Amino acid sequence: MQLRSAVVDWIVHRRAVRRWARAARRAPEMPLAELRHERSMARKLLYSLHEMAAIADSRLALPMIGSNAFAKPHGTDWSWRPSLWCLPLASPGMSSAPSKSKLGDELTLFHDCTRSELTLRQIRNTREADLAPFGLRMDVFAFDGSFLSVVLDLPHGAVDGLKKSHLLRMSTIIELEKPLEIFARLNIKHGPNTEQIVRELPLHEDEAIVEFDLAYTSLNEKRIERAWIDLIFENPEMSQVTLRDLTFSRRPRAEF
Repeated sequence: MQLRSAVVDWIVHRRAVRRWARAARRAPEMPLAELRHERSMARKLLYSLHEMAAIADSRLALPMIGSNAFAKPHGTDWSWRPSLWCLPLASPGMSSAPSKSKLGDELTLFHDCTRSELTLRQIRNTREADLAPFGLRMDVFAFDGSFLSVVLDLPHGAVDGLKKSHLLRMSTIIELEKPLEIFARLNIKHGPNTEQIVRELPLHEDEAIVEFDLAYTSLNEKRIERAWIDLIFENPEMSQVTLRDLTFSRRPRAEF
């Protein structure tokens, strides 16, 4: 039954291809009323074809959607790639984004511009070197504010069993249109207090890696509630920043 259906589909497809090939050959001499009708039908068909091709290109492009593969240090006991870099968003972008705009469930934009000229959008990674299926692109035009950051909420697994003996690693691949300073600030809420550790991203390297050593904090391990990361952009006016990948991992510090 399936073979018969496949044969019928093949015959129908061949007839449709021949039909539109004939219409294309006849178009220069076709009566205008008929030509108008054929154009309308062709446009409807083209819409479906383009939609099918775009979805197929996205799904078949490498890396595969949903991929969570990335290198992890020896001894890693927790790792994570945020869903924005793994899976397609229902709303992939925003323009003139106001402060506290959310892109997906995990990322929030903060700024103090009186008039926003910022765009955020998810893009599909297709480069051979990319491991993450998607990336995040931010375009900043005129900027009259004093700060700009994106905040990423870490999942519960990041703080489940978290100890002061842990090292938390953040790794990202960033493309810049012009030189910028970008800082990562780890925030861990424990009881009424919040521990903060700030690191500048080494953007001269292909993969910018920073590590947060919790040994130098006053973290109360028994009262940890949640954690989040701020990515802070200095002097971002007239710039484009593309985060091709963003991953996190956690491991206990080696004992000496």
